[in-house]
Amino acid sequence: MGSFFPKCARSRTGIRSGFASGKRKGAVAITLRIWLSSAGAASVQVMRLLRENPDGVEVTVFASNVDPSAAALSACDVSAIEPRYVSNEEYAQFALDFCRTHRIDVLIPPRRLDALAGQVADFAAVGTSLMCSPLSAVTALTSKVLTYEIAGAAGIPVPPWREAADVDEFYAAVDELSLTGETLCIKPSGEYSAFGFRILDDRPLTMANLRVAPRPVASVEAVAGAMRRAAEEGEAVPPLLVMPFLEGPEISIDCLSAPGGELLMGIPRAKHGRFRILLDDPALVDIARRLVRHFELAYLTNVQLRYRGGEPVLLEANPRPSAGLFHTSFADVNLPWAAVRLLLQGDSGLRRPPRLGACLAVAEAVMEVAPQSDGQFTGAVRRSADLVPG
Repeated sequence: MGSFFPKCARSRTGIRSGFASGKRKGAVAITLRIWLSSAGAASVQVMRLLRENPDGVEVTVFASNVDPSAAALSACDVSAIEPRYVSNEEYAQFALDFCRTHRIDVLIPPRRLDALAGQVADFAAVGTSLMCSPLSAVTALTSKVLTYEIAGAAGIPVPPWREAADVDEFYAAVDELSLTGETLCIKPSGEYSAFGFRILDDRPLTMANLRVAPRPVASVEAVAGAMRRAAEEGEAVPPLLVMPFLEGPEISIDCLSAPGGELLMGIPRAKHGRFRILLDDPALVDIARRLVRHFELAYLTNVQLRYRGGEPVLLEANPRPSAGLFHTSFADVNLPWAAVRLLLQGDSGLRRPPRLGACLAVAEAVMEVAPQSDGQFTGAVRRSADLVPG
């Protein structure tokens, strides 16, 4: 298999050396230390893909979360609790100290990117390669308004939208966009994931509504009232994005790209309830390619589209891997590992196109963990101190 990751890997004695697979006869046993910060439940599947990497490299997975009972902390090798409600400077210092103490080779952060993206050199100084897009891209894509402004100016199709920072602007946006005859929705402009999303619906509640799964619905007056009360009480009102509610299936494109924005692979998956279809549609990938190139996104990112009037438009773009990234393994590729290779070697190792067209069913999965005496569930987790170099 030959020498692997020559630039970064280190042996258990702390000596930097050629990264040989532990499975190769006579090779130096090397373990790659990968930290998944802010690890959510879907990170459990990413851990599996990293451990089952095609190069046969041994991986030690570190995971952290602000919640001690997070499921990901039950599946990693070393767990840690992140500080909650701290500034960007404090979080960056926590991350640097963690990487230094635990000799982390690769940090893959899905959250707090604005705290970390500008610190690539600082992490490199402690021996850690940070998997992250440039700070300029993180800043722009964290704001949905900036995303739409920049993407639209670059010729990437975006839906009609208006920003509302107060009640008057909210009413004006609703009045203007209602002329299209489409149902409208709102979402906070910043990085809130799906939190804050509401479909605007002024119709009275019916018994039929109560017999189906609930939807995130709010009336125009209810939203305006919330904004008005917040303003009167001195509470911050985040700018809201008002736009048409696009009911068609969401297209989520998982992207792997080189620094500078060269798209190496884009895998679109359409979401239909509990089913996912890996689409073979070059037109969708082309939109992702243009966006990734324009924002110079790197490594694992995600572009979301929906159809409006039969044409795909940008819903949002995330400078981080999606929670459903592991679905791409059904395309016979290991994108998390390809990103690690790309980060450390400059070569993703991908030589064949993905296998597209598969239809996937998303089903509930259960794993057994060992309960602790305090009632928390941490499985076979080894505490961080267990792997601190002596």
